[in-house]
Amino acid sequence: MQTNFTLAQLADPDTARTESILRKCVHCGFCTATCPTFVLLGDERDSPRGRIYLVKAMLEGERAPSPQEVRHLDRCLSCLSCMTTCPSGVHYMHLIDHGRHHIEQTFTRTLPDRLLRGVLAVLMPRPGLFRWAMVLGWLAKPFAPLLPATSSDPGGATFLRRLRAMIDAVPAQVPMPSPVDRPQTFPAVGARVKRVALMPGCGQQVLAPEVNEATVRLLTRHGVEVVNVAGAGCCGSSVLHVGRNEQALELAKRNIDAWLDADVDAIVINASGCGTTVKDYGHMFADDPAWKDKATRVARLARDVSEVMLEIGLANVTARPLTVAYHSACSMQHGQKVIEQPKRLLRAAGFVVKDVPEGHLCCGWAGTYQVLQPDLSRQLRDRKVANIQSVRPDVIAAGNFGCVGQIASGTGIPVAHTVELLDWATGGPRPVALA
Repeated sequence: MQTNFTLAQLADPDTARTESILRKCVHCGFCTATCPTFVLLGDERDSPRGRIYLVKAMLEGERAPSPQEVRHLDRCLSCLSCMTTCPSGVHYMHLIDHGRHHIEQTFTRTLPDRLLRGVLAVLMPRPGLFRWAMVLGWLAKPFAPLLPATSSDPGGATFLRRLRAMIDAVPAQVPMPSPVDRPQTFPAVGARVKRVALMPGCGQQVLAPEVNEATVRLLTRHGVEVVNVAGAGCCGSSVLHVGRNEQALELAKRNIDAWLDADVDAIVINASGCGTTVKDYGHMFADDPAWKDKATRVARLARDVSEVMLEIGLANVTARPLTVAYHSACSMQHGQKVIEQPKRLLRAAGFVVKDVPEGHLCCGWAGTYQVLQPDLSRQLRDRKVANIQSVRPDVIAAGNFGCVGQIASGTGIPVAHTVELLDWATGGPRPVALA
């Protein structure tokens, strides 16, 4: 792709990197076939190729985007399926993040939109506040039918429709805080083979505390000492994906300092969206000499729990005669390129593993997407559920708690985190979804 940035514009490191990404695009259009929003809407502007042109235009022109441009960029899920498809190596993730940051700096959203995004940016990285918000949402559930359940525009949503989606996302029962999520050290059972830090996450602590509990049991049972490091928390992705780069960097700095002081062999992450972001810390701090090296070291230590467990190998397996449909979260398969490891572990645990048709397409969770784009999110969920049900599984597995909740909201088939099934097969309790 030909670009027309000035030398003054290219003096900015972010713009220079974006320009190099743009130049790799050859307009082939392969990305359109695997983009969920283009598959649903059929609009070129809702495809990666279309959004690349939109980002290029507003950055080259050094101007605020139009409401229509913001509309199409907001619809991007950041599923990164286009990066898997692209034959030219266009790093769309960094491009769309730059575009979102530019929007945040130059575009004035409507007051309701600013309010909702501000609330999400405050709540998502703070488990304590998020938990109280879930309690308030639970109290508001009886009033949800008074709010619109759909939007007249299939690609947009009013404030009230988004508010309905936020309330609908509140679980029927808000779990109590888990003692596992407090800073502490869990000793390895038997001879210690590794010492790792467990990323506690933020939303997962509130919505699915059983995932961290299963992770600790699984790792310690296999000779891994697990440290829940004081000071570690949100990875920053929840605010990064709405253009709040500075807030994301501050959250990342806390994690970097906490983990490097812990002297661990790896940083184990069991929420794939967080894993994609932490593994990208080196890029996030590429222009900060005080943090670049430290961020790169942390990024190299970051591992999905399935990567660590495949290295160690499962022991004392009691095979479970169940057919598992494995949903590969977008951040896992497209962001981290962790594809076969979870399936190999599930097979080693005795499960029959089946791939899902259209497995490259997003389930529609995408962090805050289910609130900000509820109608598109629901369409993608229903499409994902239909594909999963076609393979007739006994249980559905996924490596991201958001995907687990999203898919479970659309089907009666039990849905569990991969680590819960592995824990069960090696001596842990039956997963909550299968109880």
